[in-house]
Amino acid sequence: MRFVNPIIFVRNVGVATAFYRDLLGLTVKSDHGTIVIFEQRFAIHEATALIETVWGAAAPPRSEPLGQRNLLLYFEDEDIDACFARLSGKVELIHPITEQAWGQRVFRFYDPDRHAVEIGEPLAEDKDP
Repeated sequence: MRFVNPIIFVRNVGVATAFYRDLLGLTVKSDHGTIVIFEQRFAIHEATALIETVWGAAAPPRSEPLGQRNLLLYFEDEDIDACFARLSGKVELIHPITEQAWGQRVFRFYDPDRHAVEIGEPLAEDKDP
């Protein structure tokens, strides 16, 4: 058995695809209409279609955001300062670049469905020599 990728529920797959592809720079590997798989081992699936596929019932309309502060999508960028400058003003920040207790600098923001997204600089032990 092998883990393939996480799939997150999104309200509008077009909006979410544009966010992750155009704003964050992920590359679409395959697009199946209601599900989009990115080369970075990450996928999005339109919530109503996924609920019906998995549980066999139409999803009742929801007014609350899909992101519920129980998931953090983690990405890394070699130049976190340039990444922050590029995204600042285009995303709803949770907080600007902050150094964590373990020495890594990160910033966090919300995607269109209010899933929390973190971008951090690679940790020293994870960087290529």
